[in-house]
Amino acid sequence: MDTGNEKTGPSATIDIHGLRRFIRDGGLGDAAEMRVENISFGHSNEVHLIHFDGNSWALRRPPRGPLLPTAHDVVREYRVLKALQNTPVPVPRVYACCEDPAYIGAPFVLMEYMRGRVIRSGLIPSGEKSFAETAAQRRAISERMVDLLVTLQGVAWRAAGLEGFGRPDGYIERQVRRWSDQLERTIPATRPLPVMGKIQAWLKSHLPQAQPATIVHGDYKLDNVMWDPAGDEPRPIALFDWEMSTIGDPLADLGWMVTYWSDPGDDEIRREVVSSMEAGGGYYSRQEMIDLYERKAGRTMRDFAFYEIFSLFKLAIIAEGSYARYLSGQADDPMFATYDSRVPRMADVAWALSQK
Repeated sequence: MDTGNEKTGPSATIDIHGLRRFIRDGGLGDAAEMRVENISFGHSNEVHLIHFDGNSWALRRPPRGPLLPTAHDVVREYRVLKALQNTPVPVPRVYACCEDPAYIGAPFVLMEYMRGRVIRSGLIPSGEKSFAETAAQRRAISERMVDLLVTLQGVAWRAAGLEGFGRPDGYIERQVRRWSDQLERTIPATRPLPVMGKIQAWLKSHLPQAQPATIVHGDYKLDNVMWDPAGDEPRPIALFDWEMSTIGDPLADLGWMVTYWSDPGDDEIRREVVSSMEAGGGYYSRQEMIDLYERKAGRTMRDFAFYEIFSLFKLAIIAEGSYARYLSGQADDPMFATYDSRVPRMADVAWALSQK
C-alpha cells in the first residue's frame, strides 16, 4: 500500500510505516503484518480499518487539506469518548490517541471497530438499503433517538472527568460569535452570501436564555448513530463523530437533530438541503420529536426556533468551508461541488424560519 499519500477521496491512504512505528512505540502490539482498509472518507473525519496482531481497530483522522479552526478535532473526540466509556451512553471503546502529526501526517485516534447498521439515505447515499422498513421500526428509532439524547444529557459531566472541557457560561453567545467568525474567514474564498449576514444579525438579536449545561455532542443526528436491528425494536449501539463536542446548552443538540430530521410537511427545498433520511412512513414528525423530548427531558422549550435557525446557519458555514476546499483543489468530493447552490438554499430556509 502507498504511504504518506495526501490525496483525497477513495485513493487517500495512511502512512503504514508511521502507523507501525506508533503501535510499536506505544506497546500496542505487533504491527509487522498490518493491513489497512480505507473505509470512509465522507464529509467529516476519515475512517480506516486497521488489522494487526489479531486486532481490527478503527483509525479516525482529520480530512486532508486546510480546515476551519477547531474543526475535525480527533483529540477532543478521544477525550470525551474516554470519559463516556463506563456510562449508559453507547460509544466505541478507545485504545489510543496520537497528537503528534509526525507519525502519519495528522493526529489520529484508534478505537473499537463497531459492527451494526446506520440509517443514511436521501442526499448521502449509503450503498445499502435501510433496515428500518416498517412503521413500527421507525417509531422505535424516533423514540430511541430522543432517549439517547436525554441519556447523554443526563451524564454528570464533571464526575465523568470533563471539567474544563467547555465553558458552559455564555455558550450560545460564543457559538454565534464563533460561527460568524468562521463565515468571515470562509466567504473571501468562495462568494458573497448576503442572506447569511441577515441571519447572523437576527441570531444576535434573539439570543435565548440558556438551559442548564450538559454534554453537547455537536453533531447529533440520525446517521451518527449505529443500530443493532435484531429483536423486536432496533437498539442504538454506538454514537459517533464527537469532534465538535463540548459542555453547553442541551437544546443546541436537539436543534441540530431536528434540522436533519425529515418531516412529511417539508417542501422540496427543505428536503434537498439538509435531509439525510427517508421522510414519513412511520418516523415521528419534527414537532413530535420536539414534544417527546420536552416530556422526557423535562426542559422548558423557550424560543426553540432560535436553535433550529442557528443550526441551519452553522451547517451552511460548515458546508461553505467544504466548498472552499473544493474550489481550491484541496478536495475532490463531488458532494462539495453541489454546495454552490445548496448553501444559499440552506440560508434561505433559515431566513424563512426566522420570519415566521
